[in-house]
This record gives sequence, C-alpha cells and structure tokens, in this order.
Amino acid sequence: MLEISGLNTFYGRAHILSDISLNVQHGEVVALLGRNGAGKSTTLKSIIGLVRPSSGNVIFENHPINRQSPHVVCRRGIGYVPEERRIFTNLTVMENLEVGTRPSHDGLTAWTLERIFNIFPNLADMRNRSGGQMSGGEQQMLTIARTLMGNPKLVLLDEPSEGLAPVIVQQMVKTIQELKREGLTIILSEQNLRFATKLADRAYIIEKGAIRYEGSMSDLEADEDVRDTYLTV
Repeated sequence: MLEISGLNTFYGRAHILSDISLNVQHGEVVALLGRNGAGKSTTLKSIIGLVRPSSGNVIFENHPINRQSPHVVCRRGIGYVPEERRIFTNLTVMENLEVGTRPSHDGLTAWTLERIFNIFPNLADMRNRSGGQMSGGEQQMLTIARTLMGNPKLVLLDEPSEGLAPVIVQQMVKTIQELKREGLTIILSEQNLRFATKLADRAYIIEKGAIRYEGSMSDLEADEDVRDTYLTV
C-alpha cells in the first residue's frame, strides 16, 4: 500500500530524516518507534505532505505523492491524526464529525455515524458537547473519529497514547484493535513500546532521523539489546 524509499527531509539547514525507507502492506499496523525527537513525527508529516522532503519517494497505491499537497494526499485516502489533536473546540462532537466527512473510496464500506458510535460509545453520549469541554482522552478519540469520517484507507497515528491516563490508554488500545479488525491500515508513531506491542504487526525503530531496526513485534520483544539501545530512556 505504501512504500517510502530514500527519504530526506530538512528543517532549514538541519537534516532531520536521512534516507528513510519503509513499507506498509494492506491491513497491517506498523509501529514507528523511537525516543522523543528521533524523527517519528517528521516522517508522518513528510508522508501526508505537511513537510516537503528534499529527496526520495513516497508511493501510495502505486502513485507518487511526495510532491503533493496535504489535501490531495488526504483525498487519495490517507488520514492523519496529529499528536496535538487539533479538534475544533468551539464546535460540538457532531459538528466536528460533520466537518471531517468525505465520500468513501470505491469498494470500501463508508464510515457512518452509526459505525463511529459503535466504536466510540463515549462520543455518542456527548454528541452535543463542545470540543473545548472534553478531556484530553476524549479529544483524542474525537480526532481519530473525525479522521475516520474522511473514509481513509491508511491512517497515520502520531503518539496516540501521549499524555493520557493509564485507563484511557487501555481504552485506546481496545479502540485501535477494533479498527485493526475492521481492516484499517495504520502507521503508529509511538514512544510507548508496551502500547505498540499490543497493536502492531511489525516495527521500525528510528534514531537520529535514520531507520536502525526493522522486524516483527515478536522479534523486537525478544531482542533486549535493540530495545536497550534505541528505546530505553
């Protein structure tokens, strides 16, 4: 579904991503792991088009997208859930969901309000509440739900467990597991290895803007040296 090769991204003169290469297959959950500042968020922003790579290729369903604007990438079927959430705090839950609604792609079952509320029952209970009156965890759920209303084929989740209480993190695990059962393809950017282990099929570890490890989650769980080198704080 997605293939990235030789991706280099700069912020001014700072070389942030160095020859990043990775791939994602249909229906996979792939974790992009690494410490804070390793380059995870920049990788997602380079995919969605918020940051323009200086070189390399991003191929989505056989179409190059690395020179396209974010709204064009979104229309092709990639959804992005930023770490900052960025809901419309002056709009209600329903209004936030309506803002994100786009037609489904050919052959895909559309995300309706009924499907959304089945996965996010808490949002159904607060459908008329404004975004500014929601907790951080509720806002994170709303951001994911709003992204799904755009009917993406691939979702980029940037640090979905960051700053959430443990009970909300467990709820987030169950939610993403349900999305995985629905067949959604996901790239999960995370520092929390325990969280990612419950969800991902494969993992890439990024350190100082370069991919240092690629393998299955089970192989990563068994490799203490790799975890100690690249993931411990």
